[in-house]
This record gives sequence, C-alpha cells and structure tokens, in this order.
Amino acid sequence: MKMSKIHIDNIIQDKEFIERFGPEGIKPLGQGEYNINYVFYSKAYKKKLVLRIATDSQMDLDNQIQYEYKALELLKNTNRTPKPIYYDDSKKLIPFGFLVMEYLPGKPLDYKRDLKIAAEILGDIHNEPIPEKNHLLRPENPIGAIYEESLRMFEKYKTSKYADKETRARIEYLLEKGRNIKNLDLGNRTIINTELNSGNFLINGEGQNNYLVDWEKPLYGYPAQDLGHFLTPTTTLWKTDIILSKDEIHYFLREYCKKSNQYKDKEELWQSVKNYISMNCLRGITWCAMAYVEYQGPDRLIFNEFTFEKIKAYLSKDFLDFIKDEYLYEY
Repeated sequence: MKMSKIHIDNIIQDKEFIERFGPEGIKPLGQGEYNINYVFYSKAYKKKLVLRIATDSQMDLDNQIQYEYKALELLKNTNRTPKPIYYDDSKKLIPFGFLVMEYLPGKPLDYKRDLKIAAEILGDIHNEPIPEKNHLLRPENPIGAIYEESLRMFEKYKTSKYADKETRARIEYLLEKGRNIKNLDLGNRTIINTELNSGNFLINGEGQNNYLVDWEKPLYGYPAQDLGHFLTPTTTLWKTDIILSKDEIHYFLREYCKKSNQYKDKEELWQSVKNYISMNCLRGITWCAMAYVEYQGPDRLIFNEFTFEKIKAYLSKDFLDFIKDEYLYEY
C-alpha cells in the first residue's frame, strides 16, 4: 500500500477539522483503486468515523466526492449504508476531495454462507424511494452504456505498447459477441451501486445489522444491473476463489424476490439479470485490460500487488476462454 504518498496531516491538523471532529488515533482502514480510507476516533461524535479520500474518478467527475456524499444522503434511511457527515471538495487542504462518514463494523461477505443476507441488503437498498429528480447519472440504455464503457477501457489497452497480441485478439472477439446483448429492463429505476464485490459488504450475521459500503459509482438504474454485477464471475472471483453455480444464483434471486417490492417472479427477473451477467463479464475483463496498462506507470498513486496479480489472471488465455464458453456462448 502506497498510502504514504498522500499526506493527511493537512486534514487532521486543520483547525476547522479539529474543532468539528476532535480526531484521535487515525490509521489506515483500506483502499480501492481510486480511493483511500482511514478510521479515527472522534471526540466530538464520541465514536469511530471514516475519512475517505477520492484520488480519482472512474466516472470522470470533477466533483467525485460530492457525488458519493449525495448518494449516501439518499440512502441514509435504509440503515444499510454509512451515514455521511461532512465533505470537502475544495481540494485546498489536499489535492483531492474527501468526506467523513460513520464507521460500520462487519466482515466481508462469504458467498457460501451469506447469499440470503446479501439478497436482503440489496432488496432494502433497491426498495428505498428515490426522488425522480436526483443528481445520479442515469444511462438511457444501461446495457449499451456498459458496453460503450468497455470499449473505451479496452481502447486504452489496445493502443498501448503493453498490449499482448493474443490477449487483444481474444478480448476483441468477446466484445464482438457482446454487441448482441440487449436490454430487458423490468420495473422502475432506483439507486444502484454497480460495484458489488464481496469486500464491499460488511456482514455481522443473520438477525444482525449488515451493510453495503463503497458508493463510488452509483447510478439511477435498474436493479437487474446490480444483481448481474453481484453474480458475475469477474465479481465473485475478485476477492475470493468462488464462482456461483446456477443453483446458487437462482437461490439468491428467490431470496431477493422475497424482499423486493418490485419483483416477485424470479424467472422473469432472471431473463434481465442474465444479460447483465454476461455484459459485466466484458466490463470486468476490459477494466482489467485498462488497469494493466495503468499499473505500468511509475507514478501510480495506489499500487496493490494482489490486485495486479488478479488483473493478470483475468487476462489469461484460460480465463478469457472460460468467459467465452460459459457466459457469452449464446450471443
């Protein structure tokens, strides 16, 4: 972890920040590819809080941290997400926006044990009434938007000196198949997370408080997009060695339908979700292709060795062939 490149002293020693929070014992909590998180005890709030710094924006937003903060505001009544407290997008103290939110306990999701809990979390989030007028991006054609994003990410790999000829050809083939994946969206738009890997869930067990964190890329979209991202192998394998079976996928969807106020017919929902599973495979692979190039940069702010090894695994011949044979064969 190269957290030392960001000097947070300018934040925690700022007079206004001290008066507002009374921070003590700040320490690293974790990081993503585009954010760094710290936990500290707040004397003012008499509990632990999280300081989250956005080092970049996957959505090409100038106000990334404000976007996240306002999403958490929309979700604060779900009791499934961290309640936001404060944000600073001025970039005066450090060259990045940051926010402060409540700290939530829990362990990463276990796919073999916690699928029912995950279905309940996502059901509660997708059930939350979201005003039609909101700040969230809302792609008119969600499947098409993911496909276009995949093409843009792959372009960075395809035109790079680091691109492997055979890998490039295999991904081009997959993207050609992906042109045939269509939207089949049911129900109404709501807030969706779009980044549902197991590490973003905080699980405390059945009957306990369980949460979903990391609202870096929320959209005003259809729940099937979230469900497809959650179930796709490029997501489940990211932090684990799990690929969900068909039985596990349909068990999850049944449990989700029990909680959902929009969807009761699991088979009908599956017809939409399966297209998002396939499309999210493409997104995961092309993101890895782009990230592979980014990781070659000597000045990259955040470098995670585990992530880099996973990126290379997703770009391997065996994995790309597996995606072609198991998830894109019908298109």
